[in-house]
Amino acid sequence: MQLIDTHVHINFEAFEADLEAVRDRWRTSGVVQLVHSCVTPAEVTKTKKLADRFPELFFSVGLHPLDASLWQPDLDRQIREVATSDNRVVAIGETGLDFFKADDRQWQIDVFRAQLQIAKNLDLPVIIHCRDAASQMRQVCQEFWSEFGQVRGVMHCWSGTPIETQWFLDLGFYISFSGVVTFKNATQIQASAQMVPLDKLLVETDCPFLAPVPKRGKRNEPAFVSHVASYLAQLRGESLNLLADATTANARQLFRLPVLSAIN
Repeated sequence: MQLIDTHVHINFEAFEADLEAVRDRWRTSGVVQLVHSCVTPAEVTKTKKLADRFPELFFSVGLHPLDASLWQPDLDRQIREVATSDNRVVAIGETGLDFFKADDRQWQIDVFRAQLQIAKNLDLPVIIHCRDAASQMRQVCQEFWSEFGQVRGVMHCWSGTPIETQWFLDLGFYISFSGVVTFKNATQIQASAQMVPLDKLLVETDCPFLAPVPKRGKRNEPAFVSHVASYLAQLRGESLNLLADATTANARQLFRLPVLSAIN
């Protein structure tokens, strides 16, 4: 069985002491590729070094909505330069909207649109963070699609309602579920996970955050994506092998990931 963890943050300090052991565990658990999501372009230098160490690691470049205050015209240039100079860059992001306690909503929208434009121009998908902003996200995307055309992408660590899930499926997005779907009270997320077509489904850890049951409360790591996949397969009434094969194929299609030879 092969799996792809489509959203990790292994550059965080939480992994500095034992990253080689973490790597050994993800390989043992069947994780054959990972997508590291940068939250600011300043992370790229460290992320490239990680990709040099781990050939199965690919990455994105972009600015997280909670860091939108850092946006300036030069960041647009930096993101474009990184994305076009390293073939391990497979997406723009993570970007999006986070309106939880936000007082910069219009600025977040402007920064998000700028990154949508980069993704459109470079024919790269976007990794989208959306918190308390589903209706606004839908509107921004609909307006952008109407003006410039569709952009490929994924709604990452998705926690929306089934109605909201359908909005983003209609926009052509993949939907990615993290360990949150395994939580006891995550009933609306579970309902959403049941309705996503198999060819639009992705799995992720968003590590080091949000470890799935039965690892909840511990530091999350890529190996734990197997628990997310196993839970989703049971929830959806599908075999684990079917779900693993489909989500791996979906990740490779969205991010245009190569099929790697065996890594030792």
